[in-house]
Amino acid sequence: MHYSIKDISGIISEDAIIVEPSLIIDNLLIDSRRLIFPSTTLFFALQSERRNGEDFIEELYKAGLQSFVVTKNFDHSKYPQANFLKVEDTLRALQKLSAYHRKQFQIPVIGITGSNGKTIVKEWLYQLLHTKYSIVRSPKSYNSQIGVPLSVWQMNETHTLAIFEAGISQPGEMDFLENIIQPTVGVLTNVGAAHSAGFINKEQKVREKWKLFKNAHIIISNNQDPVITSAIETEKKDRLFIWGDNDADLQIKKVEKFVSSTNITATYKNQVVSVSIPFTDNASVENAITCWSVLLFLGIENTWIVQQMKVLQPVEMRLQLKKAINNCSLINDSYSNDLSSLRIALDFLHQQSGIQPTTVILSDLGEVFSSDEQYKKVLQSLIQHKINKFIGIGPRLGALQADFKQALPQSFFYPSVEDFLKVFTNIRFRDEVILLKGARSFEFEQINLLFEQKIHQTVLEVNLTAMAHNLKEYQHYLQPGTKVMAMVKAFSYGSGSAEVASVLQFHKVDYLAVAYADEGVELRKSGINMPVMVMNPETITFQSLVDYNLEPEMYSFAILKEFNEYLENEGLQQFPVHIKIDTGMHRLGFEEGDFNDLGSFLKANPRLVVKSVFSHLVASESSTHDEFTKMQVQQFTVACEVIKNATGYSFIRHISNSAAIFRHPQFHFDMVRLGIGLYGVDSIAESQLSLHPVATLRSTIAQIRKVKKGDTVGYSRKGIMQRDSLIATIRIGYADGFNRRLGNGVGQVYLKGKLAPVVGNVCMDMTMLDITAIENVAEGDVVEIFGANLPVEQVAKWCETIPYEIMTSVSQRVKREYYEE
Repeated sequence: MHYSIKDISGIISEDAIIVEPSLIIDNLLIDSRRLIFPSTTLFFALQSERRNGEDFIEELYKAGLQSFVVTKNFDHSKYPQANFLKVEDTLRALQKLSAYHRKQFQIPVIGITGSNGKTIVKEWLYQLLHTKYSIVRSPKSYNSQIGVPLSVWQMNETHTLAIFEAGISQPGEMDFLENIIQPTVGVLTNVGAAHSAGFINKEQKVREKWKLFKNAHIIISNNQDPVITSAIETEKKDRLFIWGDNDADLQIKKVEKFVSSTNITATYKNQVVSVSIPFTDNASVENAITCWSVLLFLGIENTWIVQQMKVLQPVEMRLQLKKAINNCSLINDSYSNDLSSLRIALDFLHQQSGIQPTTVILSDLGEVFSSDEQYKKVLQSLIQHKINKFIGIGPRLGALQADFKQALPQSFFYPSVEDFLKVFTNIRFRDEVILLKGARSFEFEQINLLFEQKIHQTVLEVNLTAMAHNLKEYQHYLQPGTKVMAMVKAFSYGSGSAEVASVLQFHKVDYLAVAYADEGVELRKSGINMPVMVMNPETITFQSLVDYNLEPEMYSFAILKEFNEYLENEGLQQFPVHIKIDTGMHRLGFEEGDFNDLGSFLKANPRLVVKSVFSHLVASESSTHDEFTKMQVQQFTVACEVIKNATGYSFIRHISNSAAIFRHPQFHFDMVRLGIGLYGVDSIAESQLSLHPVATLRSTIAQIRKVKKGDTVGYSRKGIMQRDSLIATIRIGYADGFNRRLGNGVGQVYLKGKLAPVVGNVCMDMTMLDITAIENVAEGDVVEIFGANLPVEQVAKWCETIPYEIMTSVSQRVKREYYEE
């Protein structure tokens, strides 16, 4: 179904400037970084606390975009060749257009809501039904006020079933989503504690989610939760399909768990039915029963359901970036392949590749009913993302190889994974970023194994989605226009500089800060082009600063004069520098008695351009030192005034660190510096910030042995057994960053829901644990050193230090893996 810009104007806008009425719109855009098809795209200039989409219209216009939805006061006069649809609220206009689009289809639409399991149920329903229906579904977890309309817009005439998620964070939001999705089948998954902050209690939360089912023909739910049961009792029986016990339509009689599978027995329409799933955890069992209920309602034969349930696959909820062979990086997304998820993966590839060449290894699309038009869009996406090399696997791609090779000369095609594996060693993969994306049936896991770099089994996982969340969490406390400098010094607190910087650049952070010039050079070589401040410049690095466009901190007259002389000798003018003021840290910086001489020097040497003046708060996290903080700010303000009066121009002022962003909003000035908080560590006891841990350090068990009472474990016989014990040796030691102070029972690690204490001294490469009290532990099991289950703050307390030291101590020999959820 195609809409012209004139058609869309009639749906959402009464005030339009239309230059080309017949222009067809196929794509909706809300993020200027994701423009792929300029000529057929309509951009909605959404407003948020930090961003105004209208600020990106000039950039998009230059890129060839012709159609925009803006607020009524927007001045369109600079863009004579563009169409502008003016509305009161751009988000509501987006939702209104998608709701209109939804009304054009009479196919079954499944709307899924709940606290947990929405995405799993959606993806499993797709796995179970994709051979019987042509399915359109929400990409990943696009279930928000913005994600839902973008998901629904994907519907077209080829689809025979739609599956959409709906997530809400506060009352009133579901009314909008219900109007967009208009589900004929409603599905309620588990309702728990997730996303509860905006609701008074669980009862209100269920009532709000239930609004999605207002006009649904049928509601599929369980009767295991009393709060949900209360909502069920208000509905007519003929609108319900319930699973659970007592009067349920699908009565669960027995759940039998084995080593790697679960058998579920139930009665349905007075007959005993059963299925087996390849999972044993309670959440998977519940999600599988929900899917079973949907399939029974749709009239699918249980004999067919049994066969499909046996081969349900895990739903990978993240895009993972890891080191691969020959200095390559690999993004492994070999679990699904459709247009929506491909575009998401290509965005991540573009975000992380920097200046490195990019390769995409792609299977045929996963949808049975994929058309040549969809493959044409695949090619357009590859071209738009400037892919250097393409490898297509599967008969459908092979049949279209002439078109691909014409657009992408470095294109290679193989009928099957087996054929590709035969020639793998003959293909030169080196110094590139590779996206591995395949439909499940192609089993790309075989290819993934060939790319994996063989490193020891201790891994630091870095959650880039959590980092983006933390950034936004702090931005909520900033005034519009306040810039953000992100600290990526010390290898981004151990997390990996280039990978982290790529995410920050993608999310339009204003500045990065590194400790030394070589860290900045690494960022530039990795394709980071945003401003970078170097906090500890040295004379021998002046050439690197200039060559790589890095902006040095000036903290003394000695370094200031040396750099000025260097610029003079090189004939360079107007080089950006940052002036450090010492207001109480007494580490580096110009002191109060230096201010007038500093101003005079800068005035006399205009080849130095002051980009910012800054200082460092000593104890912004502590109310005990608030008076000292105010004194620091007063002294800093004086310094800024002296420098401004001397130079005759303004510059960026910044003094707030992570703690001050929350505790001292009046001191934000023009920019704030976000450090440890970006990585999910909150140093403020009374903070209301909802930060997510970014780094998780994991290792594995190498060996398990029995040790008798009285025997010792480890060097110097420090670990004396007080009972017959079971001892596990894990693959991490002080050479990896596992602090020796954690030895002899001081520290613990997280294993199978419990904490296991360290026994004896920590060794260089190994550490021993007492696992006597933990059941069913096996060699190869994963242990968490710090992360979501064992906060790095707790590990720091055991070591009598701070989280900074724990995170930056993780050795470079520890493998880093990066992922987006």
